[in-house]
Amino acid sequence: MAAVTIEKFAVGAVFTLVSASSIDWLVHRYVYQKPAEVHMKLSGKFFSPDYFTARDRFREIAVSAGGGLETIPLDAKGPNAEALGIDIAWFGAANPRRVLLHSSGLHGVEGFAGSAIQFQLLNDVPTLPEDAALIVVHVLNPYGMAWLRRFNENNVDLNRNFLADRIYAGAPPTYGALNSFLNPQSPPASDLFILKAGWLILTEGMPALKQAVVGGQYEYPKGLFFGGKHFEQGPEKYKTFLTDRLSSAERIIAIDVHTGLGKHGEDTLLVEEGDYDVLRSMFGERVAPSEPDRSVAYRIRGALDTMIPQAVPKAQVFSVTQEFGTYSATRVLHALREENRWHHYGAGTLDHPTKRILKETFYPQDETWQESVLNRGKELLKQGLSKL
Repeated sequence: MAAVTIEKFAVGAVFTLVSASSIDWLVHRYVYQKPAEVHMKLSGKFFSPDYFTARDRFREIAVSAGGGLETIPLDAKGPNAEALGIDIAWFGAANPRRVLLHSSGLHGVEGFAGSAIQFQLLNDVPTLPEDAALIVVHVLNPYGMAWLRRFNENNVDLNRNFLADRIYAGAPPTYGALNSFLNPQSPPASDLFILKAGWLILTEGMPALKQAVVGGQYEYPKGLFFGGKHFEQGPEKYKTFLTDRLSSAERIIAIDVHTGLGKHGEDTLLVEEGDYDVLRSMFGERVAPSEPDRSVAYRIRGALDTMIPQAVPKAQVFSVTQEFGTYSATRVLHALREENRWHHYGAGTLDHPTKRILKETFYPQDETWQESVLNRGKELLKQGLSKL
C-alpha cells in the first residue's frame, strides 16, 4: 500500500510539474513575448517608460518644487555612454534633527515603482517641521535601471554589498550545488526551467530553497545574487553622503522601495527581526520580519538598512523596505536567470526579449498594480512623516 501511495504521489508530482512547464511555455510564448502595452493614464502622470525619462522628470520637479538637488556621480555609463549618477532632492532644514529618507532603485529595474512614488511626492511636497528634512534619493543603482538589470555594472546585487565587516567571501553550500542550474554558461534557451524548479521545491522546500539561493553569495561573480568582492562605488559614495550631511540627525525614518516579492499588487513592509515589534507598532500589520518561515522575504547579508546606523551612528534609525508583489517567485527567478544569461553569454543589448520580460516582471503594465503602488507609497510616506 505504501509503495502504491508513493508511486501515485510521484506520478501526480510529475504530471503537475509537466503541466506547470507547459503553462509556463504558453505564457512566455503568448503573453510575455507580446509587445508592451501602451502605458495607461497613471503611467503618463507618474510612471516613466525608462530610466532617463525618470531621471529628467525627477530633476526638473525637484527644482521646481523648491528643493535642493545634488547628484552623486558614478563611473558606470548608460547604454549610449550616458553619464550616470544618484540624484538626491533635499527639502527642509539644512542641519535637521529629524529626517524622512526615501530611496528607490537599489535593484535597478525595480526602480520604476519607487521613482513613480517619488515623482508623486514631489508634485505635492508636504509641510515639514522646522527641524526636519525630507531627503528623496532617486535610483541608487542607475546602471541597473538604465540597462534593465537588477544588478550593477559589476553584476553586484547592491542589497548584499553593505557588509559591515567587509568580508566579501562565502556562499551557502546549496547555492554551490545549484550553480549550474541557476547560472547556465550559455545564452538564453528553453531548458525545462519550471520542471527543474518544481522538483527542487518539492525536494528542498520553498523556505529553505529561497534562503539558500537568494540570501546572497560572494563566490560566483557571474551568478545571481552576487554580493561583490569589495564595497562598490555607489554604496560607498552614498554612505559618505549620509555621514557628511546627517551628522545633526537624531531620528531617521528610512523607506526603501522594491518590487517582486509577495502577492501581486500588495505591499509588505520588511524589517530586521530585532526591529519588528517597534516598527509594527509604528506602521501596522503590513510589517513583517525578513525571515523565510514568517514572511515573503529571507535573511540577507549586507543589506542597505544595516548601513544607515553605521553611517549616522548618533541617530535613532527606523528602516523599512517597502516590497510590492508582482508575480510568482518562480517566474521572477526565471526572468532574472534568463536576463543574466543574456548579459554574460549573449550580446547584453536592450532589444532582447529577456530585457522586456524582466522589466514587466518588476514593473507590471497593469493600471490596478500601479494604482496600488501609488496609493500605498503615499500612505507609507504620510505615516513616516507623522512618526518623525
